[in-house]
Amino acid sequence: ARMSDAIWIALALLLVLEGLMPAINPGGWRRMFEQIMQLNDQQIRTVGLVSMVLGLIMLWVLQ
Repeated sequence: ARMSDAIWIALALLLVLEGLMPAINPGGWRRMFEQIMQLNDQQIRTVGLVSMVLGLIMLWVLQ
């Protein structure tokens, strides 16, 4: 049950972090979202892949 607890904790932290920007600075969040909408699919895909790789590196370093 320990691994499933870690997954739920990770999901909860993700939701907290995702909610910070719109809660603290809704105007800035809206501008950032508008800028993201201007990117093409390949640029968005690249940002997503880089984000995943950085997250995996962080997990590996923290282990």
